[in-house]
Amino acid sequence: MTHIVVLGAGYSGLVAAKLAARRTGSTVTLVNARETFVERVRMHQLASGQALPERPIKDLVTGTGVEFVADQVVRIDPASGTVVLSGRELRYDVLIYALGSRADLTSVPGASEYAYTVADVDHARKLRDRLRRPGSVAIVGGGLTGIEAATELAETYPDRVVKLVTSGTLGANLSDRGRRHLRRTFARLGIDLIENARVAAVDGDGLKLEDGDQVAGDVVVWTTGFEVSPLATEAGFAVDPHGRMQVDATLRSTSHPDVYAVGDAAAVHRSTGQELRMACATGLPAAACAVRSLNARLDGREAKPLRFRYLNQCISLGRNDALIQFVHADDSRRKTVLTGRAAARYKETIIRLAYLTQRRPGLTVLT
Repeated sequence: MTHIVVLGAGYSGLVAAKLAARRTGSTVTLVNARETFVERVRMHQLASGQALPERPIKDLVTGTGVEFVADQVVRIDPASGTVVLSGRELRYDVLIYALGSRADLTSVPGASEYAYTVADVDHARKLRDRLRRPGSVAIVGGGLTGIEAATELAETYPDRVVKLVTSGTLGANLSDRGRRHLRRTFARLGIDLIENARVAAVDGDGLKLEDGDQVAGDVVVWTTGFEVSPLATEAGFAVDPHGRMQVDATLRSTSHPDVYAVGDAAAVHRSTGQELRMACATGLPAAACAVRSLNARLDGREAKPLRFRYLNQCISLGRNDALIQFVHADDSRRKTVLTGRAAARYKETIIRLAYLTQRRPGLTVLT
Protein backbone atom coordinates (compact mmCIF):
# COMPACT_ATOMS: atom_id res chain seq x y z
CA MET A 1 0.00 0.00 0.00
CA THR A 2 1.19 3.52 -0.79
CA HIS A 3 2.50 5.41 2.24
CA ILE A 4 1.89 9.16 2.12
CA VAL A 5 3.77 11.35 4.58
CA VAL A 6 2.52 14.91 5.09
CA LEU A 7 4.89 17.39 6.73
CA GLY A 8 3.15 20.25 8.52
CA ALA A 9 -0.32 20.42 10.08
CA GLY A 10 -1.27 23.99 9.35
CA TYR A 11 -4.30 24.91 7.27
CA SER A 12 -2.97 23.24 4.10
CA GLY A 13 -1.19 20.23 5.58
CA LEU A 14 -4.04 19.04 7.80
CA VAL A 15 -6.55 19.27 4.95
CA ALA A 16 -4.16 17.49 2.58
CA ALA A 17 -3.61 14.63 5.04
CA LYS A 18 -7.30 14.04 5.69
CA LEU A 19 -8.26 14.29 2.02
CA ALA A 20 -5.42 11.92 1.05
CA ALA A 21 -6.61 9.32 3.54
CA ARG A 22 -10.20 9.63 2.37
CA ARG A 23 -9.68 9.72 -1.38
CA THR A 24 -6.65 7.52 -2.03
CA GLY A 25 -7.13 4.73 0.50
CA SER A 26 -3.42 5.01 1.30
CA THR A 27 -1.66 4.90 4.63
CA VAL A 28 -1.19 8.52 5.69
CA THR A 29 1.16 9.86 8.38
CA LEU A 30 0.94 13.51 9.40
CA VAL A 31 3.98 15.08 11.09
CA ASN A 32 3.92 18.36 12.99
CA ALA A 33 6.20 19.86 15.62
CA ARG A 34 3.28 21.07 17.77
CA GLU A 35 0.50 18.87 19.10
CA THR A 36 -2.19 21.53 18.63
CA PHE A 37 -3.67 23.13 15.54
CA VAL A 38 -2.99 26.85 15.39
CA GLU A 39 -5.38 29.31 13.74
CA ARG A 40 -2.56 31.47 12.49
CA VAL A 41 -4.91 34.17 11.24
CA ARG A 42 -5.91 34.85 14.85
CA MET A 43 -2.42 35.41 16.25
CA HIS A 44 -2.97 39.17 16.60
CA GLN A 45 -5.95 38.34 18.81
CA LEU A 46 -3.84 36.05 20.97
CA ALA A 47 -1.16 38.75 21.28
CA SER A 48 -3.78 41.24 22.48
CA GLY A 49 -4.72 38.92 25.35
CA GLN A 50 -7.79 37.19 23.94
CA ALA A 51 -8.28 33.53 24.86
CA LEU A 52 -8.16 31.14 21.91
CA PRO A 53 -9.12 27.46 22.07
CA GLU A 54 -6.45 24.75 22.10
CA ARG A 55 -7.34 22.12 19.48
CA PRO A 56 -5.30 18.89 19.69
CA ILE A 57 -4.40 17.62 16.23
CA LYS A 58 -4.91 14.02 17.34
CA ASP A 59 -8.58 14.88 18.00
CA LEU A 60 -8.93 16.46 14.56
CA VAL A 61 -7.68 13.29 12.82
CA THR A 62 -9.47 10.74 15.01
CA GLY A 63 -11.39 8.30 12.82
CA THR A 64 -9.93 9.62 9.57
CA GLY A 65 -7.24 6.98 9.01
CA VAL A 66 -4.47 9.54 9.51
CA GLU A 67 -1.67 8.69 11.94
CA PHE A 68 -0.39 11.77 13.73
CA VAL A 69 3.23 12.09 14.83
CA ALA A 70 4.28 15.07 16.97
CA ASP A 71 7.95 15.53 16.14
CA GLN A 72 10.45 17.89 14.56
CA VAL A 73 11.60 17.30 10.97
CA VAL A 74 15.39 17.24 10.88
CA ARG A 75 16.14 16.21 7.31
CA ILE A 76 14.58 14.83 4.14
CA ASP A 77 16.45 12.25 2.05
CA PRO A 78 14.68 12.00 -1.32
CA ALA A 79 17.13 9.38 -2.61
CA SER A 80 15.92 6.84 -0.05
CA GLY A 81 12.44 8.32 0.39
CA THR A 82 13.05 9.00 4.05
CA VAL A 83 12.08 11.77 6.46
CA VAL A 84 14.39 12.01 9.45
CA LEU A 85 12.68 13.22 12.62
CA SER A 86 14.28 14.03 15.95
CA GLY A 87 13.02 10.76 17.38
CA ARG A 88 12.54 8.38 14.44
CA GLU A 89 12.65 7.95 10.67
CA LEU A 90 9.74 7.60 8.27
CA ARG A 91 9.83 6.03 4.83
CA TYR A 92 7.48 7.48 2.24
CA ASP A 93 6.23 6.60 -1.22
CA VAL A 94 4.71 10.07 -1.63
CA LEU A 95 5.63 13.20 0.32
CA ILE A 96 3.36 16.23 0.73
CA TYR A 97 5.45 19.19 1.88
CA ALA A 98 3.41 21.74 3.85
CA LEU A 99 5.81 23.25 6.39
CA GLY A 100 4.49 26.78 5.96
CA SER A 101 6.42 29.96 6.69
CA ARG A 102 7.74 31.99 9.61
CA ALA A 103 8.64 35.59 10.31
CA ASP A 104 11.91 36.79 8.79
CA LEU A 105 13.85 38.34 11.67
CA THR A 106 17.26 38.14 10.02
CA SER A 107 17.05 40.81 7.33
CA VAL A 108 17.48 43.80 9.68
CA PRO A 109 20.07 44.01 12.50
CA GLY A 110 18.58 43.68 15.97
CA ALA A 111 15.18 42.33 14.87
CA SER A 112 15.82 38.81 16.18
CA GLU A 113 17.04 40.17 19.53
CA TYR A 114 14.51 42.93 20.20
CA ALA A 115 11.38 42.40 18.08
CA TYR A 116 8.28 40.33 18.73
CA THR A 117 6.12 38.77 16.02
CA VAL A 118 2.58 37.47 15.55
CA ALA A 119 3.61 34.79 13.05
CA ASP A 120 3.16 31.80 15.38
CA VAL A 121 1.64 30.93 18.72
CA ASP A 122 4.84 30.93 20.76
CA HIS A 123 5.88 34.41 19.62
CA ALA A 124 2.34 35.75 19.97
CA ARG A 125 2.24 34.52 23.56
CA LYS A 126 5.56 36.19 24.33
CA LEU A 127 4.19 39.45 22.94
CA ARG A 128 0.99 39.03 24.98
CA ASP A 129 3.02 38.56 28.15
CA ARG A 130 5.21 41.58 27.43
CA LEU A 131 2.18 43.76 26.80
CA ARG A 132 0.95 43.09 30.31
CA ARG A 133 3.58 45.61 31.34
CA PRO A 134 3.28 49.26 30.25
CA GLY A 135 5.06 50.72 27.25
CA SER A 136 4.61 52.16 23.77
CA VAL A 137 4.32 49.85 20.75
CA ALA A 138 6.00 50.28 17.36
CA ILE A 139 4.75 47.94 14.63
CA VAL A 140 6.85 47.44 11.50
CA GLY A 141 5.03 46.54 8.30
CA GLY A 142 1.99 47.99 6.55
CA GLY A 143 0.68 44.76 5.06
CA LEU A 144 -2.43 42.92 6.21
CA THR A 145 -0.67 41.41 9.26
CA GLY A 146 0.69 44.77 10.39
CA ILE A 147 -2.66 46.51 9.97
CA GLU A 148 -4.50 43.82 11.91
CA ALA A 149 -1.91 43.84 14.71
CA ALA A 150 -1.91 47.63 14.99
CA THR A 151 -5.68 48.00 15.14
CA GLU A 152 -6.14 45.07 17.52
CA LEU A 153 -3.52 46.36 19.97
CA ALA A 154 -4.69 49.97 19.74
CA GLU A 155 -8.26 48.89 20.49
CA THR A 156 -7.15 46.67 23.39
CA TYR A 157 -4.79 49.27 24.89
CA PRO A 158 -6.39 52.66 24.13
CA ASP A 159 -4.16 54.49 26.62
CA ARG A 160 -0.91 53.39 24.96
CA VAL A 161 1.00 54.96 22.11
CA VAL A 162 0.75 52.63 19.10
CA LYS A 163 2.73 53.41 15.95
CA LEU A 164 2.86 51.71 12.58
CA VAL A 165 5.89 52.14 10.33
CA THR A 166 5.61 51.14 6.69
CA SER A 167 8.08 51.39 3.81
CA GLY A 168 5.31 52.43 1.43
CA THR A 169 1.89 54.09 1.58
CA LEU A 170 -0.71 52.60 3.89
CA GLY A 171 -3.27 50.60 1.92
CA ALA A 172 -1.57 51.15 -1.42
CA ASN A 173 -3.27 48.07 -2.90
CA LEU A 174 -6.73 49.07 -1.73
CA SER A 175 -9.38 51.04 -3.57
CA ASP A 176 -9.93 54.71 -2.77
CA ARG A 177 -12.85 53.82 -0.50
CA GLY A 178 -10.79 51.16 1.22
CA ARG A 179 -7.89 53.54 1.88
CA ARG A 180 -10.19 56.21 3.25
CA HIS A 181 -11.81 53.79 5.65
CA LEU A 182 -8.45 52.48 6.78
CA ARG A 183 -7.14 55.97 7.52
CA ARG A 184 -10.33 56.91 9.37
CA THR A 185 -9.91 53.78 11.48
CA PHE A 186 -6.30 54.64 12.30
CA ALA A 187 -7.39 58.14 13.30
CA ARG A 188 -10.26 56.81 15.42
CA LEU A 189 -7.94 54.41 17.26
CA GLY A 190 -5.20 57.01 17.63
CA ILE A 191 -2.55 55.03 15.75
CA ASP A 192 0.47 57.09 14.74
CA LEU A 193 1.30 56.36 11.10
CA ILE A 194 4.81 56.72 9.68
CA GLU A 195 4.87 56.09 5.93
CA ASN A 196 7.64 55.73 3.33
CA ALA A 197 10.16 54.86 6.04
CA ARG A 198 12.58 51.96 5.92
CA VAL A 199 13.90 50.41 9.11
CA ALA A 200 17.67 50.02 9.25
CA ALA A 201 17.97 48.47 12.72
CA VAL A 202 16.09 47.55 15.89
CA ASP A 203 17.43 48.12 19.39
CA GLY A 204 16.21 48.37 22.96
CA ASP A 205 14.87 51.90 22.37
CA GLY A 206 12.87 51.15 19.23
CA LEU A 207 13.67 51.64 15.53
CA LYS A 208 16.45 53.30 13.59
CA LEU A 209 15.39 54.39 10.12
CA GLU A 210 17.55 54.50 7.01
CA ASP A 211 17.25 58.29 6.83
CA GLY A 212 18.74 58.58 10.32
CA ASP A 213 15.52 59.25 12.21
CA GLN A 214 14.50 57.18 15.20
CA VAL A 215 11.09 55.85 16.19
CA ALA A 216 10.74 55.21 19.90
CA GLY A 217 9.08 52.00 20.99
CA ASP A 218 9.24 50.04 24.23
CA VAL A 219 7.84 47.08 22.32
CA VAL A 220 8.64 46.41 18.64
CA VAL A 221 6.35 44.11 16.65
CA TRP A 222 7.81 42.81 13.38
CA THR A 223 5.22 41.92 10.71
CA THR A 224 7.13 42.46 7.48
CA GLY A 225 8.80 39.65 5.58
CA PHE A 226 8.47 35.89 5.84
CA GLU A 227 10.82 33.00 5.23
CA VAL A 228 10.40 29.26 4.79
CA SER A 229 12.22 26.29 6.24
CA PRO A 230 15.55 25.48 4.53
CA LEU A 231 14.67 21.76 4.47
CA ALA A 232 13.51 21.75 0.84
CA THR A 233 16.70 23.46 -0.33
CA GLU A 234 18.91 21.20 1.78
CA ALA A 235 17.17 18.11 0.38
CA GLY A 236 17.93 19.17 -3.19
CA PHE A 237 14.37 19.87 -4.31
CA ALA A 238 13.90 22.53 -6.97
CA VAL A 239 13.15 25.77 -5.13
CA ASP A 240 12.70 29.43 -6.03
CA PRO A 241 15.08 32.16 -4.78
CA HIS A 242 13.12 32.29 -1.50
CA GLY A 243 13.46 28.57 -0.82
CA ARG A 244 9.85 27.76 -1.70
CA MET A 245 9.42 24.47 -3.52
CA GLN A 246 8.81 24.83 -7.23
CA VAL A 247 5.73 22.92 -8.36
CA ASP A 248 3.87 22.42 -11.62
CA ALA A 249 0.20 23.23 -12.27
CA THR A 250 -0.85 20.10 -10.35
CA LEU A 251 1.23 21.01 -7.24
CA ARG A 252 3.84 18.33 -8.02
CA SER A 253 7.51 19.08 -7.48
CA THR A 254 9.22 19.99 -10.74
CA SER A 255 12.29 17.99 -9.72
CA HIS A 256 10.90 15.02 -7.76
CA PRO A 257 7.72 13.34 -9.07
CA ASP A 258 6.95 11.64 -5.76
CA VAL A 259 6.73 14.96 -3.92
CA TYR A 260 3.94 17.54 -3.75
CA ALA A 261 3.99 20.92 -2.00
CA VAL A 262 1.18 23.16 -0.75
CA GLY A 263 0.72 26.28 1.36
CA ASP A 264 3.30 28.97 2.06
CA ALA A 265 6.22 26.58 1.45
CA ALA A 266 5.26 26.12 -2.21
CA ALA A 267 5.63 28.54 -5.11
CA VAL A 268 2.18 28.01 -6.63
CA HIS A 269 1.05 29.79 -9.79
CA ARG A 270 -2.26 30.41 -11.52
CA SER A 271 -2.67 29.38 -15.14
CA THR A 272 -1.70 32.95 -16.10
CA GLY A 273 1.68 32.53 -14.40
CA GLN A 274 0.76 34.77 -11.44
CA GLU A 275 2.17 33.46 -8.15
CA LEU A 276 -0.39 32.98 -5.41
CA ARG A 277 0.12 35.09 -2.30
CA MET A 278 0.60 33.44 1.09
CA ALA A 279 -2.85 32.93 2.63
CA CYS A 280 -5.05 30.11 3.87
CA ALA A 281 -7.50 31.19 1.16
CA THR A 282 -4.94 30.05 -1.44
CA GLY A 283 -3.41 27.19 0.55
CA LEU A 284 -6.66 25.29 1.08
CA PRO A 285 -7.63 25.02 -2.62
CA ALA A 286 -4.02 24.13 -3.44
CA ALA A 287 -4.11 21.29 -0.89
CA ALA A 288 -7.31 19.92 -2.40
CA CYS A 289 -5.82 20.14 -5.90
CA ALA A 290 -2.64 18.34 -4.84
CA VAL A 291 -4.63 15.42 -3.43
CA ARG A 292 -6.85 15.25 -6.51
CA SER A 293 -3.73 15.20 -8.66
CA LEU A 294 -2.11 12.50 -6.56
CA ASN A 295 -5.26 10.38 -6.55
CA ALA A 296 -5.59 10.66 -10.31
CA ARG A 297 -2.04 9.49 -10.87
CA LEU A 298 -2.43 6.58 -8.45
CA ASP A 299 -5.49 5.54 -10.49
CA GLY A 300 -3.62 5.93 -13.78
CA ARG A 301 -5.56 9.01 -14.83
CA GLU A 302 -4.33 12.39 -16.01
CA ALA A 303 -4.04 14.96 -13.24
CA LYS A 304 -5.90 18.24 -13.72
CA PRO A 305 -4.22 21.59 -13.01
CA LEU A 306 -5.17 24.01 -10.26
CA ARG A 307 -7.99 26.38 -11.14
CA PHE A 308 -8.10 29.38 -8.87
CA ARG A 309 -9.37 32.94 -8.88
CA TYR A 310 -9.24 35.62 -6.20
CA LEU A 311 -12.41 37.04 -4.64
CA ASN A 312 -11.46 39.40 -1.81
CA GLN A 313 -8.94 40.52 0.77
CA CYS A 314 -10.21 40.45 4.36
CA ILE A 315 -8.65 42.73 6.99
CA SER A 316 -9.87 42.82 10.58
CA LEU A 317 -9.69 46.23 12.27
CA GLY A 318 -10.32 45.26 15.86
CA ARG A 319 -13.31 43.24 17.02
CA ASN A 320 -16.11 45.43 15.65
CA ASP A 321 -14.72 46.70 12.36
CA ALA A 322 -13.10 45.23 9.28
CA LEU A 323 -12.38 45.98 5.66
CA ILE A 324 -13.34 43.58 2.88
CA GLN A 325 -11.70 44.66 -0.36
CA PHE A 326 -13.30 42.85 -3.28
CA VAL A 327 -10.89 42.06 -6.09
CA HIS A 328 -10.78 40.80 -9.66
CA ALA A 329 -9.66 37.26 -10.51
CA ASP A 330 -6.03 38.43 -10.63
CA ASP A 331 -6.26 40.02 -7.15
CA SER A 332 -6.37 43.58 -8.49
CA ARG A 333 -8.74 45.81 -6.55
CA ARG A 334 -12.32 46.57 -7.44
CA LYS A 335 -14.07 49.72 -6.29
CA THR A 336 -16.37 47.72 -4.03
CA VAL A 337 -15.60 47.37 -0.33
CA LEU A 338 -17.49 46.31 2.79
CA THR A 339 -16.72 47.98 6.10
CA GLY A 340 -17.87 48.22 9.70
CA ARG A 341 -19.67 45.58 11.75
CA ALA A 342 -20.98 43.81 8.65
CA ALA A 343 -17.42 43.44 7.41
CA ALA A 344 -16.31 42.18 10.83
CA ARG A 345 -18.99 39.48 10.71
CA TYR A 346 -17.96 38.63 7.14
CA LYS A 347 -14.31 38.25 8.19
CA GLU A 348 -15.24 36.13 11.20
CA THR A 349 -17.34 33.86 8.97
CA ILE A 350 -14.39 33.37 6.62
CA ILE A 351 -12.08 32.49 9.54
CA ARG A 352 -14.58 30.03 10.99
CA LEU A 353 -15.07 28.43 7.58
CA ALA A 354 -11.30 28.04 7.23
CA TYR A 355 -11.24 26.18 10.54
CA LEU A 356 -14.33 24.14 9.67
CA THR A 357 -12.48 22.79 6.62
CA GLN A 358 -10.01 21.20 9.05
CA ARG A 359 -12.88 19.04 10.34
CA ARG A 360 -14.62 18.69 6.99
CA PRO A 361 -11.98 19.01 4.24
CA GLY A 362 -14.60 18.62 1.52
CA LEU A 363 -15.59 22.21 2.26
CA THR A 364 -12.44 23.45 0.50
CA VAL A 365 -14.67 24.06 -2.50
CA LEU A 366 -16.22 26.93 -0.50
CA THR A 367 -12.97 28.62 0.59
